[in-house]
Amino acid sequence: MKKLIFIDDSAMDHFILKRILNKYKLAYDVTCTSNGEEVINFLDKNKQAKGVLPDIILLDIYMPKFDGWDFLERISYVYPGLIKPFKIYMLSSSINPADINHAMQYPFVKSFIFKPITKETLERLIIEVAPDISEA
Repeated sequence: MKKLIFIDDSAMDHFILKRILNKYKLAYDVTCTSNGEEVINFLDKNKQAKGVLPDIILLDIYMPKFDGWDFLERISYVYPGLIKPFKIYMLSSSINPADINHAMQYPFVKSFIFKPITKETLERLIIEVAPDISEA
C-alpha cells in the first residue's frame, strides 16, 4: 500500500481526505498532521528506510508557525539524501499566481492543487505515483 502524508492545519481537510480515500477505496495509508517540522524530522531520521518513507506528501501553504514555505526550504536539505524519492503536491485555496510560481521553483514539487481536494484529484495522484494501483 502506498503512503501519503498530508500536512495541513485544517482538521476538516484531514477529515475530507480520509473520507474520500475510504469512500472510494483508494489505496493509500494516510497520515495527517499539522506539524510539518515533525515530518521533516521523521524524514531526516528515516532517510535510508525505504519502507517507511511516503510516496506522496500533500502540503498546505499557509499554516501557523511552520508553513509550507518553511517546509519546502527545510526539505531542500533533506530530500537529496533520501533513499526513496517522493512527490510533493502543494495544496492550497490560494489562487495567487505568485504562490504557484514560487512552489514550482522546487524540483520535488510536482504540481499545485487547489482545495478542496477531490476524488478525481486523488485518483490522478495514485495513477501518477503507481500506475498499477486502482480502485478496489
